[in-house]
Amino acid sequence: MRRLLLFAVLGAAALSFGAAAQQRSGIDLSLINPAVRPQQDFWRFATGKWLASAEIPPDRSAWDTFSALRETTQGQLRAVIEGIDTNATGERRKLSDFYASFMDEGRVEAAGLGGLKPELDRIRAVSDKAALPPLFARLSQFWVRTPYYLDVGPDEHDATVYITHLAQSGLGLPDRDYYLKDDAHFQAIRTAYRAHIVKLLALAGEPVSEADASAMIALETSIARLQWTRVENRDPLKTYNKRSKAELPSYLGAEGLGVDVQNLVVLQPSYIEGLAALLNDVPVATWRTYLTYQLLTAFSPFLPAAFVAEDFAFDQKTLRGVPEIPARWKRGVTATDRALTFALGRLYVERYFPPSAKAHAEALIAEMLGTYKQSIETLDWMGPQTRREALAKLATIRAKVGYPEQGRTYDGLVVQRDDLVGNVMRARRFGVQYWFAKIGQKVDRAEWFGGPQVVNAFYNPNLNEIVFPAGILQPPFFDAGADDAANYGGIGVVIGHEISHAFDDEGSRYDGVGNLRNWWTAEDRAAFEKKTHGMVAQYDAFTPLPGYHVNGQLTLGENVADNSGLAVAVKSYRASLGGKPAPVLDGYSGEQRLFIAFAQIWKDKVRDAARIERLKTDPHAPGQFRANGAVRNQTAFQEAFDVKPGDGMYLPPQERISLW
Repeated sequence: MRRLLLFAVLGAAALSFGAAAQQRSGIDLSLINPAVRPQQDFWRFATGKWLASAEIPPDRSAWDTFSALRETTQGQLRAVIEGIDTNATGERRKLSDFYASFMDEGRVEAAGLGGLKPELDRIRAVSDKAALPPLFARLSQFWVRTPYYLDVGPDEHDATVYITHLAQSGLGLPDRDYYLKDDAHFQAIRTAYRAHIVKLLALAGEPVSEADASAMIALETSIARLQWTRVENRDPLKTYNKRSKAELPSYLGAEGLGVDVQNLVVLQPSYIEGLAALLNDVPVATWRTYLTYQLLTAFSPFLPAAFVAEDFAFDQKTLRGVPEIPARWKRGVTATDRALTFALGRLYVERYFPPSAKAHAEALIAEMLGTYKQSIETLDWMGPQTRREALAKLATIRAKVGYPEQGRTYDGLVVQRDDLVGNVMRARRFGVQYWFAKIGQKVDRAEWFGGPQVVNAFYNPNLNEIVFPAGILQPPFFDAGADDAANYGGIGVVIGHEISHAFDDEGSRYDGVGNLRNWWTAEDRAAFEKKTHGMVAQYDAFTPLPGYHVNGQLTLGENVADNSGLAVAVKSYRASLGGKPAPVLDGYSGEQRLFIAFAQIWKDKVRDAARIERLKTDPHAPGQFRANGAVRNQTAFQEAFDVKPGDGMYLPPQERISLW
């Protein structure tokens, strides 16, 4: 399974920042609240003025550094698409036609539900439960939510070959806790969900009562009870369960999967086994309601205005607190991007990603890998045998920067200027079939799983690779005119973070080839886990909203990467000084500016409903605690700001956790 560990930040940089030294500090003084002592709450000190004045745009659930960059990138993608010549052919024509089909509201209204009629008819015709698994397989190829789904990726025990992974799915709400927890927020969500199901199906002419909707929610609640938690799903050992076709439940034959396979990896065996009882016990009528709703909600953004409005009212306003729907062009760009990612990415790179940015980023990555090597060589808690293995894995990490050399093409995908729903259905199925065709084939390690315009960064343990798309290789995360310290606090930490994912609690289970293999001695693994248990306890104590805590176990991998990436960035910055003192700029020393720049990355504002969702589903801690949680473990931070016992940011030396 493609286990991509995300950071969501990166910037382009040169190998040496020396030419920019002493020009500008690189930190944003307008964000700093001098009334807050950095020793007491470093995040509020570094971002306090922004927190007091910034407002979340009405079409968003949150606003932060990354949201702003994605907003910029979305405008750039719009310019690319709308700038395509009307006489264009090939992929350019497909991009233009797809976007035009979304923007033509009159034609979308006139089309109504016509594009979905064949699938709605298939669902209405189901009278026998034996027909359900083949229907699940068909609908899932259009990205319609069903009780299970297939993913194709490297075999975790033979990362040279693609294999199918079978995973739990099927919930219309963001997480199992939305069904199983009885606090007031989740109760209100469930009540609104019931009303939404009735409204959406009524728009489609489906005679569904509140009792029918309640039966559907009861079905999803049963699915939720069977599902593994997100913490359980982080364990790559427990989720690797290879099965032959003969060992699968009878309902998961080739027709139930939609593809004929000899072997596959079942991520949650108890869930797949328990689902058989639901297939037998739940009435066919309830399954029809469930599938009709899932089909409609999967395509509502591409249907007439009444469907769009109802979908937004629940999915964004109720679930995440967003008051206004984004402008149509924004939704059109997003839809086009998802359908033709690599085609759009090629045009994006041509216009917005200069070759120098790729070279500079590659050079800095090499520098950070060198610093990481030195760090592993001097760890005081690791023995020589494990150290050799760790260094061998580090040496085989592959960095992908900017864009793929040969991106995926869209030959054979039909795009029609007057058929939005059909375009979406064909594009989704085209992507699914692309991956199904790889089952049993050799893994292409040069392939990218996302387009170059993605505003994010990744580590993929199956391939032991770090990936920095062009979309994130732009300001404000790297400033070529700023002093080194801020850039190490930005891009330096980011690169260190992604490298650290190779050695977090999950990534450390994989070797340099990408196979699940225990390369640790028992003593070193125990020492590592003692440290990570301490980190879990630290983050468990953080409370962003009354009654809701950070889940230290769910966020552990990202917290390890944040802490380790910051520590390695500090080491790299110190080495870059070559023994010379750092300049004092804007009243702050070099290391102070590095830490301020790091904390300013994590400024964020999130609507309460969206915050609750993130706490349940997001493997990242809130920005406040990504900043404060990481810096207070750094002795360099404690010294740079003269933090004393009694200060809010103080941790006694024996409680500071240093991993890599």
